[in-house]
This record gives sequence, C-alpha cells and structure tokens, in this order.
Amino acid sequence: MAQDHVATHVSSQALAVPAGGHRAGDRLRPVRLWLYAVAALIVLMVVVGGATRLTESGLSITEWKPVAGTLPPLGDAAWQAEFDKYRQIPQYQQINRGMSLAEFKYIFWWEWGHRLLGRLIGFVFLLPFLFFLWRGVIDRSLGWKLGGLFVLGGLQGAVGWWMVASGLVNRVDVSQYRLATHLTLACVILAATVAVAVSLKPAREKRASPDWLRGYARILFAVVLVQIFLGGLVAGLDAGLTYTTWPLMDGHIVPPIENLLVQQPVWRNFFENVLTVQFNHRLFAYVLFALAVGHWLSARRVGGAVRRRANFILALVAAQATLGILTLIHQVPIDIALAHQFGATLVLIAVTVNLVRLREGA
Repeated sequence: MAQDHVATHVSSQALAVPAGGHRAGDRLRPVRLWLYAVAALIVLMVVVGGATRLTESGLSITEWKPVAGTLPPLGDAAWQAEFDKYRQIPQYQQINRGMSLAEFKYIFWWEWGHRLLGRLIGFVFLLPFLFFLWRGVIDRSLGWKLGGLFVLGGLQGAVGWWMVASGLVNRVDVSQYRLATHLTLACVILAATVAVAVSLKPAREKRASPDWLRGYARILFAVVLVQIFLGGLVAGLDAGLTYTTWPLMDGHIVPPIENLLVQQPVWRNFFENVLTVQFNHRLFAYVLFALAVGHWLSARRVGGAVRRRANFILALVAAQATLGILTLIHQVPIDIALAHQFGATLVLIAVTVNLVRLREGA
C-alpha cells in the first residue's frame, strides 16, 4: 500500500507538467539538462554505494561530519587516528582484527568517496537551483517541486548516517532495514528527479492511451520500487550468498512453508529470514517480468512511442533478471553485482518516463 501511495503521489503531483511548461519548453531546456545531470549523479551514487557495501567499506568512517568530513585524513597522524576509531567498533574486533593501515585506507577511500559524491550532488543541485530562481527561469510551482527534491536529498544524507550508526555498536554490519530504506529513498529521489525533468519537455507525439494502460504503468512503477526495497534486504543480509542455484532454491521452486515462516512472530521472516527474503526477491522478479510482458502486449495495440517504450522496458527487465541470476549463481562477484544494481536504476528510469508520458497522453 505504501508503495502504491508513492506511485500515485509521484505520478499525480510531482510528475505533473508545470503551468506554462509546454509554452516555455525551449526556455526550460537548461533546467531539464541540469536535472538529467543530477539524475546521472544519483545513479552513480547508487552504484558507488553498492561497491561500498560489497567491499565492506561502509563502517570505515565512524563519525558523521558533514563539513569537516569533506577532507580526508592529512598526514600519518590523522590516518592513524581514523584507524584507531575504526578499531573500536565490532566489525574490526570480530572480523578485521589484524588489518593493516594500508588495508584500512582501501576501505576508507570507498566510504569517503561515497560521502563526497553525496556532498557533490548537493552542490550540483543547489547552486543551479538558486541561479534559476534568481533569473526567474522557473515558476513557483516548479520551484516548490525542486525545493522538495532538495529536502529529500538532505533527508537521504541523514538516513545514510542512521544506517551507518546501526553497525557501530553490537553489530558487525549495518541493519538490513536501514540499508533497504536508504537504497529505496535514493531511488525515489532518482525517479522524482527524472519525472520532473521529463515533464518539462513537451511530447512530440500525442496518442490517446486507455486508462487501463496508465494503470498498468503505475503498477509497474510500484512493483519496481518494491523489488528495489527487497533487493536492499537481500544485500543487507548477504542473502545472495546462501542459496546460489536457479531456478531451484534449496531444491525447490517454492521452499516449504515451514522453512519460509520458521521465525516468530511471522512478520520477521519477511525481513530477517534469509530464505524468505531471497525467495521474495525472486518472486517479485517473476511478477515484474510478467507485468512487463503484459504491458508490452497491451502497448502493441496503441503503437507509436508507447509501443517503443514498452519494448525498451521489457528488454531492460529481461536483462536485469539475467544479471540477477548471474549474480546469484556466481555468488555475488562485484562486477556482475554492480551491473545488477545499475540495471535496477535503468529499469526504474524507464518505468518512470513511461508513467509520465502516459499521463501526458504521449
């Protein structure tokens, strides 16, 4: 229900074409290009975040210093001080005890780069936003939407630290709940950014599409977001390293219900049982692929740009499913796993563009 609400809200409000957007299409071209650049940086941020997790680097910086943390350690004493802080947390004491300073620097640079990229996105968003406001390029309606995106970006930074903080005491990794929340919020921001950008460009081709096809697009959008959240749970639990066969899982297409729901209360299985979490991610992959096929068949009746977008979405979903299977059976190699994470952002962008254009009758 929550994801359906997000899809409805994004499609009906954040994705709406601003007043005068069609008349001012050329004038808003710099705004569109800027938002596309921001979206590209968010995609990069998601991929770098995945690399940070896969290299187990996310806990290497144990403090949140939004301003002072912009600079890395300068000099041997500063590096040693950072290393000493890391040696106080459970991850070092239980997993990485005996790590050298050179090994620590490797994981530190991944996390520092991830945080620096987040700060860079903030500046790349804020400075042009203020410039466009000053020049009167964007109207009040668009200004509120863009301001909302900036607030969401700030919230994402806080959620990122909330996630890291969960792994500094009594754990050797971050909470899967918080990791999935952090990833999903990043993707919501990505979708909203792309949606606003797309809505600022008038469609070249108008073609009436039935209400049910727009409903299909909303369902696709919602299922993609749910699947991304489930992928975050899989990542947080390292569930992709446990059952590494396909299509069978632990010898079954559908694991026995007593194994899927072994924990009490039952709801905990959906977030903490490795078998159930991975099975749900597989199940939603099948659902998403079926929806993409159904959307493709439906769009063929309409033709034009609608059909072309449906072709592209189906191809992306099929490629993403293939990457997911390869990630699983090869036990999460970093290159394939990052390609899978990158693929998720491409699928999300494609279904977002499709949703916006269908709402505009294009």
